[in-house]
Amino acid sequence: MEDRIFSVVDVETTGGGMRGNRITEICIVILQNGEILDKYTTLINPEKIIPHHITALTGISNETVESAPLFYEVAEKIQTITENAIFVAHNVHFDYNVLRNEFRRLGMDFDRKKLCTVRLSRKLIPHLLSYNLGRICSSINIPIENRHRAEGDTDATVILFQRLMSLDENYEVFNQFLNPRSKEASLPPHLNSKQILDLPSSAGIYLFKNKDQKVIYVGKAKNIKKRVLSHIYNKKNKGYLMCQETFFIEHEETGNELTALLLESELIKKYYPKFNRAQKRPQSSYEIISYKNQRNIIQLAITKTKAANDSLMTFYNRTLARERLEYLCETYKLCPRYCSLQSNVEVCSHYKINKCEGICDGTEEIEDYNKKVGAAIEHLIDDKPTYIIYGNGRNSNEKSIVLVKEGRYRGFGFVDESEGFSNVEEIENFLSPRHHTYHTSQIIRSYFKKNPNKNVVHFEKEVLSE
Repeated sequence: MEDRIFSVVDVETTGGGMRGNRITEICIVILQNGEILDKYTTLINPEKIIPHHITALTGISNETVESAPLFYEVAEKIQTITENAIFVAHNVHFDYNVLRNEFRRLGMDFDRKKLCTVRLSRKLIPHLLSYNLGRICSSINIPIENRHRAEGDTDATVILFQRLMSLDENYEVFNQFLNPRSKEASLPPHLNSKQILDLPSSAGIYLFKNKDQKVIYVGKAKNIKKRVLSHIYNKKNKGYLMCQETFFIEHEETGNELTALLLESELIKKYYPKFNRAQKRPQSSYEIISYKNQRNIIQLAITKTKAANDSLMTFYNRTLARERLEYLCETYKLCPRYCSLQSNVEVCSHYKINKCEGICDGTEEIEDYNKKVGAAIEHLIDDKPTYIIYGNGRNSNEKSIVLVKEGRYRGFGFVDESEGFSNVEEIENFLSPRHHTYHTSQIIRSYFKKNPNKNVVHFEKEVLSE
């Protein structure tokens, strides 16, 4: 380790994540055998406006960098001074990726081995309350001046790095982090590697949490560990920012993809995570309802709602709801006016449906009309099936069950592989109640498209039939 050369680096930037983030200042200190060999620091004109909040943090303004060199003017110096050196920074992913992106804009490669003093500190100085550079320097008495300027932060990082080297007897930790087969150097700075090692390679959901234990992302996977690692090694802006905020990862095995999808949907609506886009916005549903008017006539109507309620039938498209209502109206000779297919008319005159038998002009008895409406309602109820979907459980001794009762998703659970059921009530004892939503409806619909009637058991009038 003594003969290795390290370049300790800090950059100040314009902010805004990885995309479009430009360097305003850089400091590089070259170390070998714990001794400083060289130092280079310079302001850089980022060729874009520096936001006010960045100026307030760093003191670097647009006027400060107005006459500073552009990056292409200092690129060769940075390449040369860091060549054959291990790139070291506090939260190395940030500084390294910002610098590498600057080189890419010039059509140049920048490829260095990396070490992160955040992750090294977590390993060699455990149990600190915070590993922020300012906090860790305060905790172990490292002087830090000119905070949030490249030279001030680099000087403090150099001292921290020297301390870490002195704590690592025989450099076991350093060598582990530098081992190409080790993923330590690639993990987000605040994430304990044991959390990754403990992840299973089975189906389920996972939660990314920030330092306050708040859920910032919910995901599902056929292979939890593989999917989580794909986030960590994703270089896209969103993935990078999410992993930078991740301090904890939790997971729950579900046995199969269907139950993982259903649980993911539920948890997204429960936690409303910062980095989840899909499923966060409530999806409107359209429901066919029935009610009696002042003349005691049973009317049918379509109502829009943000939640799926226990209506006669729920749709997630107004056109589909209207088509079903038109079908009922024509099939059961109902009145378009009293099915909300026409308004502001005394007597119906629908352009397509003309089988009304006179309830609107008083020639049909109310009792006779209501019987026809009752038959239409029975048709809707009969058209809402009850069934369960079997799937793999969390181990070889159990299976999962997903219950859809009268056309509505009711929940899922796990039972012994040998368990059988004779009625729906027995199944419900094994379930935690879940909400039927647009997304759960789409998940189950998608399952049937991929697996027509696979592992499905239907219930009909409490009699089990397969």
